[in-house]
Amino acid sequence: MPQFDSQFFSSLIFWEVLSFSILFWILYKYAWPPILETLETRERKIRESLDQAEQSRATAEQKLKEYETKLQVAAKEAENLMAEAKQKAQQLLDENQQRLRADSERIKEEATQDIERERRKAIDDIKGQAADLAILVAEKVIGRSLSDDDHRRFAKEALAEVAAHSKN
Repeated sequence: MPQFDSQFFSSLIFWEVLSFSILFWILYKYAWPPILETLETRERKIRESLDQAEQSRATAEQKLKEYETKLQVAAKEAENLMAEAKQKAQQLLDENQQRLRADSERIKEEATQDIERERRKAIDDIKGQAADLAILVAEKVIGRSLSDDDHRRFAKEALAEVAAHSKN
């Protein structure tokens, strides 16, 4: 076999080393720079993308914290507004109840005063009718007409008796 022949084998190695060296030199001179440049460009783009992604993540986390803080503040404000609204509603309810109590007391007092006024008026009317009746009875009993002085005296006596009976 010729490939195992020592003379042929050494010349084959020489040509392989020479062709490999030429190929390597051509690759080194023309292929490696664009390949390395492309790889470096790609690496730079990947690094920039990672940096940008990290910045975006940091910004997103910061905004999330800000939103959570704002949400907590808004929740507290809403809670405060609800408490304030409840307090105002309770205050209005209390004021309305007080006003209604005051109105009912006023109406009750007015009704009591009206009743007392009407009672006095009725008593005065009854006293007047009783006095007229006493005078009429006295005229019938005596059988003659009484003078104005007699009328007054009998009216006073009748009123005194009626007042004495009404107190008992």
